[in-house]
Amino acid sequence: MSGALALYIHWPFCVSKCPYCDFNSHVRESVDQAAWRDALLADMAHEAELTAGARVSSIFFGGGTPSLMPPETVAALIEAAERHWGFADAVEITLEANPNSVEVARFAALAQAGVNRISLGIQALDDETLRFLGRAHGADEGQRAIAAAQANFARVSFDLITARPGQSLAGWEAELARALAIGTTHLSLYQLTIEPGTRFETLHRKGELVLPDEDLSADLFAATAAMTAAAGLPAYEISNHARPGEESRHNLTYWRYGDYVGVGPGAHGRRRGIATERHRKPENWLAAVGTAGHGIKAERALTPVTRATEALLMGLRLAEGVDLARIAAMSGVPEDALVDAGAVERLQGLGLVERQGSALRVLPAGMLLLDAILPEVVAL
Repeated sequence: MSGALALYIHWPFCVSKCPYCDFNSHVRESVDQAAWRDALLADMAHEAELTAGARVSSIFFGGGTPSLMPPETVAALIEAAERHWGFADAVEITLEANPNSVEVARFAALAQAGVNRISLGIQALDDETLRFLGRAHGADEGQRAIAAAQANFARVSFDLITARPGQSLAGWEAELARALAIGTTHLSLYQLTIEPGTRFETLHRKGELVLPDEDLSADLFAATAAMTAAAGLPAYEISNHARPGEESRHNLTYWRYGDYVGVGPGAHGRRRGIATERHRKPENWLAAVGTAGHGIKAERALTPVTRATEALLMGLRLAEGVDLARIAAMSGVPEDALVDAGAVERLQGLGLVERQGSALRVLPAGMLLLDAILPEVVAL
């Protein structure tokens, strides 16, 4: 196997009850750090054997609260990745963090361990919204975390949620202007969605949580695109904005349907046309590594149609779009079978998509309608 490879390392634990963590069953008051470091290294070594010849272009530490992973463990994993694969030029090593003082205090040590990019879960810049979202930090604490990140890391990204209940266009424009003035080179700006099984879904069903209507959502989306572009951080993906050259290289691997390997509980991967899934429950994953030398729960070969479909659905999120000839060559599905030519022509006439030869992209006017456009365009 040759070419670039992205590496995702999942750290599932929070050491105390934490509103950020989606893995509530993964909260632990204590963790055997040495055992976990050794298991993650073993899981990584297994993937390295199967992807020999590749070079790592990015590493992403994600999961529960990866910024609470001991810096010594982070350093050991980075060193092992470089030993197994070697690093591509300007390798990107990102770690997710929450804006609280315990995690921020570790930034200098994490930077020394080799992390060169931080992704902060800010969510909002006002206290009322943060309380609504169930976040433990306040707006001031969030801004202090951003400043600390900028002092320790060359590259900093943070996220905000828009299209919130009761949000006005003027209010969002003011908040986004404050975010842009902070001076990070990357922003992730997501419209609020209602996920099944969440508190928000219950409130929404009762009529106690009302999202902005379609017109306001469209205005918020358009204002976001205009303001970020004017500030030099245009949208390169439907929800992600960056200065040219500061895009998330790790996420671009996903969206461009490159190979990536996942290490740790619940991590997924795509390598050489095979989908991998690791045991989600930490104890099950740890036991599997102890017996099999890896934490894989399931592997399945991806069919040509699945590979082509995934590549289209991911790639059309990008402003650059997709190269249909590349997807055809990668998947084995003929180029003329990938998309509905009639639908593409009709949507092109409406100014929503653009096709030039084998290049297909969704235009800015179509991005807000992406969920409706994809089923029409993708013919598989």
